Amino acid sequence: MKTHVDQLVRRIGLYGIVGLALLLWAPCLSAADGKAEKSFTIAVTDQQGVETELKNGIFYWEEKMSETSFVPHELRHLPSKRGTATVNIKFDQIKQIEVKPGADQAAPVMTVTLTNGKNGEFVPAVNGSFKGESDFGQVEVPIGSVSKVVFK
Repeated sequence: MKTHVDQLVRRIGLYGIVGLALLLWAPCLSAADGKAEKSFTIAVTDQQGVETELKNGIFYWEEKMSETSFVPHELRHLPSKRGTATVNIKFDQIKQIEVKPGADQAAPVMTVTLTNGKNGEFVPAVNGSFKGESDFGQVEVPIGSVSKVVFK
């Protein structure tokens, strides 16, 4: 009987130590996960010359899984193609994007200027849109109808 009580006391002590360790460790884990994603304000100009300022700007596209299901993707980078390579250009590196329409159903050509002054020509890797909040509500501008995007 005494060994049974001793085992019970040891287990309770062990569970108490593990529980205390978890209580002390949990705030550290949540602080690491609590890194908030940066919010971007972007000015999108469409091909008609209408400029719209978007707060919490993202690049949005939907991946078709079947005839009735889609997976939404909300990105803070621009999936682009340069030759055969796919390049994910992070929003915090982009200063502006100038878009020229493609010829006869071809993808538009984007000239991306980085904050360090470098630029390059890309085509969109996916057919998506710039999405965010304007003063009038949620706005979505398809990449095919964009002429210029400026990151503020």
